[in-house]
Amino acid sequence: MNTEVIFIVTESLDGGYEAKALGHSIYTQCDGYEELAETLKDAVLCHFDKGCMPSVIRMHFVKDEVIAV
Repeated sequence: MNTEVIFIVTESLDGGYEAKALGHSIYTQCDGYEELAETLKDAVLCHFDKGCMPSVIRMHFVKDEVIAV
């Protein structure tokens, strides 16, 4: 049983956030940071059965920046 599920969170090109779980086929998106945690909880609840539910959701934020030299 997994005790946690890790999401890679990136800013969407259209605004908001996109999140993809590592090792699971879970993908979700939301409009703002304020709703991100609740959106991830809903996605995890829909994906796992009660006996296999992870106890922790970890968000890893990735920001891609380009610096001209």
